[in-house]
Amino acid sequence: MIAYILRSMAQGVLVLLVVAFIAFSMFRFVGDPVANMVGQEATLQDRQELRERLGLERPFPLQFAAFVGNALQGDFGVSYRQARPVSDLMRERLPATVELALLSALFATTVGVALGVYAAIRRDGFLANTVMTVSLIGVSLPTFLIGIGLIYIFAVELRWLPSFGRGQTVSIGWWTTGLLTESGLKSLVLPVLTLGFFQLTLIMRLVRSEMLEVMRADFIRFARARGIPERTIEFRHALRNTLIPVVTIAGLQLGSIIAFAIVTETVFQWPGLGSLFVQAVQFADVPVMAAYLVFVATVFVTMNLLVDITYVLLDPRLRGGRALAK
Repeated sequence: MIAYILRSMAQGVLVLLVVAFIAFSMFRFVGDPVANMVGQEATLQDRQELRERLGLERPFPLQFAAFVGNALQGDFGVSYRQARPVSDLMRERLPATVELALLSALFATTVGVALGVYAAIRRDGFLANTVMTVSLIGVSLPTFLIGIGLIYIFAVELRWLPSFGRGQTVSIGWWTTGLLTESGLKSLVLPVLTLGFFQLTLIMRLVRSEMLEVMRADFIRFARARGIPERTIEFRHALRNTLIPVVTIAGLQLGSIIAFAIVTETVFQWPGLGSLFVQAVQFADVPVMAAYLVFVATVFVTMNLLVDITYVLLDPRLRGGRALAK
């Protein structure tokens, strides 16, 4: 088990290095940050001095090595646009994105699993068929269109919920949260529904298909032959085996939710990391863009490691050394 975890961590470190290298390489071609930082009255000498001060005149390998070395210490440089440490900007925007992502993941997982189980158990019922039909909408429609539709219904027509912003927040140390205020909770509803709806439909359809497959297995037929109550078979035997692949998908979806948050945060003007990244792209703010992609990659790698460990704990067949070696 320990060797398996260490091997997964080593693979994760390699993935982070590759992502950092690709991001740092690609962003060399998104524009000249010096042109966005100085005014039209700046002379060529002023521009050259700024480039040297930012280290843009150094060879690319040296720039990348300096970026990795500083990143290991939590230092991602200074924002070209705001002239502030990138770590400070990320720290300010992190609470908004984390709260949005966690609540969206919780909503998608709980509702998705519940609806998936119901659609599998009552697969011929009218409500189950209706749920599956609605799920096609969630899979087909893009996230921004779902968000715009929710804004039109609940913010414009009904005027129940705000259409943008985070509402009033409360500071707990360096962490700012909107979960302790009424306006903050209301502001979370539409972004959470928008971001979680697509993931919900994927989890629901996966749970339904996996549970239908498990219900046709031999051990389910043997359990019925022994006279075990159907409800016990469905929730103790079938659901437990269904959740093994679902855990893998649901865990990795958290990384996808953070990545997809860019669209949701743009639609709802949510002050999170996604909107910070969009602004950085517009101004060719390379340190911010690279730091954001490294952060997303770190989330994916961490969730993948946790999913692998959880998968082994749920499935006793994988706890042997031979299984782990595979």
